[in-house]
Amino acid sequence: MNRGPNSLVSSFRRKVAALFAPQAEPSSRGGAMFRRTLVVSALGLFVGAAALGMVQQPNHADLPPMRLINSELPLESSQVQVSTTPATDAPYISETRIRAGDTLAAVLQRLEIDESGLQSFLTHEPSARSIYKLYPGRAVQAATDAEGKLVWLRYIHTPGNESNGQVYTKMLQVEPTASGFKAQELTENTELQTRVAVGTIRSSLFGATDAAGIPDSITLQMADILSAKIDFLRDLRQGDQFRVVYETRSHDGRYAGAGRLLAVEFINGGKTYNAVWFSADNKSGSYYDFDGTSLRGAFLRTALKFTRISSTFGMRMHPIHKTWTGHKGVDYAAPTGTPIHSTADGTVDFAGWQNGYGNVVIVKHHGKYSTLYAHQSRIAPGLKKGDKIAQGDLVGYVGSTGWATGPHLHYEFRVDNQPIDPLSVDLPVARTLEPAEARAFAQAVAPYKQQIELLTQFQTTLPEATTSVASR
Repeated sequence: MNRGPNSLVSSFRRKVAALFAPQAEPSSRGGAMFRRTLVVSALGLFVGAAALGMVQQPNHADLPPMRLINSELPLESSQVQVSTTPATDAPYISETRIRAGDTLAAVLQRLEIDESGLQSFLTHEPSARSIYKLYPGRAVQAATDAEGKLVWLRYIHTPGNESNGQVYTKMLQVEPTASGFKAQELTENTELQTRVAVGTIRSSLFGATDAAGIPDSITLQMADILSAKIDFLRDLRQGDQFRVVYETRSHDGRYAGAGRLLAVEFINGGKTYNAVWFSADNKSGSYYDFDGTSLRGAFLRTALKFTRISSTFGMRMHPIHKTWTGHKGVDYAAPTGTPIHSTADGTVDFAGWQNGYGNVVIVKHHGKYSTLYAHQSRIAPGLKKGDKIAQGDLVGYVGSTGWATGPHLHYEFRVDNQPIDPLSVDLPVARTLEPAEARAFAQAVAPYKQQIELLTQFQTTLPEATTSVASR
């Protein structure tokens, strides 16, 4: 007779009840306890077995077949290399990063270097003076042999340094000698790499580029290059997008600094602006839009990198005289000492003190244009009337000299000596390429245009939350 699990449980319950029911003849207390223990144990085993019996076992016929594939790949003798250097000869290299407030002793302790006389040598040896300044974030490496003795110590104090167009990594290397230690400065080449990234403006330009992993120097280049088209102080909108192609340098796989911005596309307020680097002679170059028009405009929109507008062009209440009067320029609030740059090529027409302007520089540009930079804390050293000045050159530093209630730059853009609102006027632009240059330009920038197009597809097809970072 086939019984189901319910009938088995009912039968077992009856037997358990009979065992615990009063007996006709009294039994010993020990026997009763032993009998009850056996019953409880049997009950646990029975319930476990019943539960297992009620679980439906999988049908193995429904499972996918398992396949194990073995494939042997033969190797040519030329593909097999065996090191002739014993493993014990290879040093063990450890590394630490300098932290804020670190001492030389703390760095050596983290590296587990306990060489007698080393710290004293590093402290007093003139040839090791670069280790006197421990820059937070820089790397210190130590190589030790199988017995734990120092092979060399390196302080990579300058991971990226440009010289004659090349970027090098500079480091201090210290090695033990028979009589003590020796120190020498080493210079090694860095490797050039190209990276790409995309981003969306949420709060600020730097916030978006930080989220995309873009170095600050590339962000500054982007703002400089497109400054004649976009006012990054007031024109940015939430949802604006950008895609960039740029250079980085590395040494032994370690980031050694950013290079040049190669191409950028920026969507500002629904309008597209782009730029690409082009050098006709591989020596000097400039930025152009994808149509070949130079973006080195005759004038930049602003003389400061990043700040805020504190007073616009037009009528206003004068903050000192308390009278309603015309404001002939634009005021940019910034901390004292912020560098001020010429917005165009020209010749210094005046550099000195002028009443309410305080320390002021006036630059005469081509044709009928001139610009004025007032309230400076100090004028650029050596700058005087008659000096030639290029776009982006330093003219002075933000201050509050003259009639000023706080540190700011008063900037005027003049046409025929008449002030005009620099935020609304259409600034002159530079020339376009000649036909022969245009052909070379089209060939040189085609790869960058293709990269920007691929980045555009990447940014528009991915979910919003993942569009802030591209491959790097």
